[in-house]
Amino acid sequence: MMGGQGQMPILVLKEGTTRERGKDAKKNNINAAKAISDAVRSTLGPRGMDKMLVDSMGDVVITNDGVTILKEIDVEHPAAKMIIEAAKTQDEECKDGTTTAVVLAGEFLKRSEELLEQNVHPTIINGGFRMAADKAIEILNDVSETVTISDREKLKHIAITSMTGKSAEALRDHLAEISVDAILAVMEESEGKKTVDLDNVKVEKKQGGTIKDTELIEGILVDKERVHSGMPKVVKSAKIALINSALEIKKTEVDAKIQITSPTQLQDFLAEEEKMLKNMVEKVKESGANVVICQKGIDDLAQHYLAKEGIFALRRAKKSDMDKLSKATGGRVVTNLDDLTSEDLGNAERVEEKKIANDEMTFVTGCKDAKAISILIRGGTEHVIDEIERNLNDALGVVGLVVEDGRVVAGGGATAIEIAQNLRDYATTVGGREQLAIEAFASAIEIIPRTLAENAGLDPINTLINLRKAHKKGDITAGLNVWDGKVVNMKEQNVVEPLRVIAQAIQGATDTAVMILRIDDVIASKSGGGPPMPGGMPGGMPGGMGGMGDMDY
Repeated sequence: MMGGQGQMPILVLKEGTTRERGKDAKKNNINAAKAISDAVRSTLGPRGMDKMLVDSMGDVVITNDGVTILKEIDVEHPAAKMIIEAAKTQDEECKDGTTTAVVLAGEFLKRSEELLEQNVHPTIINGGFRMAADKAIEILNDVSETVTISDREKLKHIAITSMTGKSAEALRDHLAEISVDAILAVMEESEGKKTVDLDNVKVEKKQGGTIKDTELIEGILVDKERVHSGMPKVVKSAKIALINSALEIKKTEVDAKIQITSPTQLQDFLAEEEKMLKNMVEKVKESGANVVICQKGIDDLAQHYLAKEGIFALRRAKKSDMDKLSKATGGRVVTNLDDLTSEDLGNAERVEEKKIANDEMTFVTGCKDAKAISILIRGGTEHVIDEIERNLNDALGVVGLVVEDGRVVAGGGATAIEIAQNLRDYATTVGGREQLAIEAFASAIEIIPRTLAENAGLDPINTLINLRKAHKKGDITAGLNVWDGKVVNMKEQNVVEPLRVIAQAIQGATDTAVMILRIDDVIASKSGGGPPMPGGMPGGMPGGMGGMGDMDY
């Protein structure tokens, strides 16, 4: 509402619109962000716990992957949604570090709240945070180390670090080997720059067996069976035709009517159809192909002719599978069957149909210089397999980043402490009120080792004191061993993570915190959802995930 002196109030906003201004709006947004941060904080680190999420359909997800938790919960508060966006960006960019990004964003806002209470203007805080984030990236680059693709052990340790404290931990060595082999297989180099496209790593899940049975397949695994039982189950020295057109009689583009007036005409019509299908199979045979993988349908009669010629065929393969098969076998996807020649064929040592957990699957293996490969994940239950897939995706992601960037930093909170220490020294050189914001930023960064200690049941204050002491002495890789509570050299312990994961987490968290701090007016046009709890969070939140779905403001 707006009103002038001695005038009737003027209604500007629609009835039912709620509006929060100034400190109330900021406090509400900050509390919502802190609540989201607290929801995932207990999952951070090697001794972090898992969350069980049950959706409205009763489907269960058990995970400690930050972005999965935040995607699954139904969040209503707009500021909380902004924090979740930061986690999604982190996941898309780095595959790992989502919990770190969210916890940092929550802590930046918590520390800025203290400054707001001291009447430090949000613009000053934002300016200080931006300066601190830029300096933090500079410090990160200084403390990072180079890793080359020839250093397999280092790459393996990076994968192991990302899986520690997750469901995959029991067999992390085995899965780390698979991750490194997979990334090195699909890595491409042009003009001295290495790139890794994770889309070229196909991950298939099949319930049954144990996690130990998870294997890397140097080729492509297609979740399809051959179209005719008369076809060979195994084809050695396979010449593969990848066809993106149906081996069927085409229907007319326009409505057409065919009038058949005598049995002879019908016989001729059917014979012509049969001849056309036979010609299609002949074209395949002439090209020298002994395996056909078709993206569209294959007519029953064409299946029969293919089986007679001893050609192995699959139909209705996914487009993504066709692209991967093309990269793995060196074959070209042909849209017009008339254009198929021996040059278009892909090569593989073996194409075989195997039964995996009651399902027939086709293995295309022994591809020379394959630039696309597959991983078959096995496990006792559906929930186990899903979580192993998430863990493996993180491991593949971090190894891929290090192969591309070639830079790593120490884990276990070591890098966070080093950044915080350097930022405090930097703050004194800046002066002015921004100095307060930079110091607040430095303290917020320390939430990482603090949370690692809390989740491991250690005293967070003693841990921080011991870590600071080690770093003051110049040990820049001193971090927390969460198993015995001692401060150890993380480099010697092989606890390392990609530079880009930490850099992206700091940048993403800073951007989100700065955006939320700039908001001083929340105008919401929708009503309903019941009265909000203080801080915009409904009841049940302090105890964990309860009530998350009803977040309102």
